[in-house]
Amino acid sequence: MAYHPNLDPELRAGIEQAPLPPSDLSNLPPEELDGFRAQINAFLAAAPPTETDVVIEDRQVPGPDGAPDVRVRTYRPAHEAGNRPGLYWIHGGGMILGTPEIDEALMISYVEELGVVVVSVDYRLAPENPHPAPVEDCYAGLVWTAKAAGELGIDPARLAVGGASAGGGLAAATVLLARDRGGPDVAFQLLVCPMLDDRNITPSSHEFTDAIVWPRSANLYGWGALLGDRMGTDDVPPYAAPARATDLSGLPPAFIDVGELEVFRDEDMDYALRLSQAGVSTEFHLYPGAFHGFDGMVPDAELSKRARAARVAALKRAYGL
Repeated sequence: MAYHPNLDPELRAGIEQAPLPPSDLSNLPPEELDGFRAQINAFLAAAPPTETDVVIEDRQVPGPDGAPDVRVRTYRPAHEAGNRPGLYWIHGGGMILGTPEIDEALMISYVEELGVVVVSVDYRLAPENPHPAPVEDCYAGLVWTAKAAGELGIDPARLAVGGASAGGGLAAATVLLARDRGGPDVAFQLLVCPMLDDRNITPSSHEFTDAIVWPRSANLYGWGALLGDRMGTDDVPPYAAPARATDLSGLPPAFIDVGELEVFRDEDMDYALRLSQAGVSTEFHLYPGAFHGFDGMVPDAELSKRARAARVAALKRAYGL
């Protein structure tokens, strides 16, 4: 493919040395989705550290009313202690793929660097489970995390919600649900290149038809899987697409970042601006020359290091560390 002229040179060198697997979703038949998931999940599941003291456990927790239990994967420091900050994490995958394990190395790094307890939720995926199943699973997992804070060693006053890509969009939606349903209390929201708007009408959503990762066709596929014929209509609630929210007041402080060369650029910029205008303290980063998920694909690039450091710094401030 022809690369965008603004692509960061280090990122370009990285993807040329380690090409990404093909991911054309525009013509993917439903019967091939499971195979595609397995291929991409395996690629994304970067090997965690071979030696870590982080305690990792899977639990089944109550799901939404009338729905199956939800698996959560917890990451805790080896040395038990109470009143630790908590991070409730939601993985990405365009609403159609991903598991908590794809972010295992990142979660371990947060525990080791920040001393936090992480709870990562394994929500149901579309199209088998369209809206509201994914976000309701995420909300149910957050409710359990808040109730189990004492058992987990989490300070309930320092519980943040975060996620990347589709997980970032689900994190924003989960925080909206927590506000509108009267809890749990959320201290901070960490939205990494979040997937927020099903309408696909911004300039960046039209511009990146040949994006390195997650082009327009993939975004249309993901939103279509989640919403079906409702995608882009007036019949989409903000809990499905947070960009639809007209009232952003009363939400917790936010951190949002996004790459210059991705579909989500404009919707993320707009969401950050509207959060600020609604009185929500918001930090926003636009990374020049960066594509979607750049820091995971080319982790040693200087831009990737800057992005990860900014997120860690934001969490430290939010937690009072």
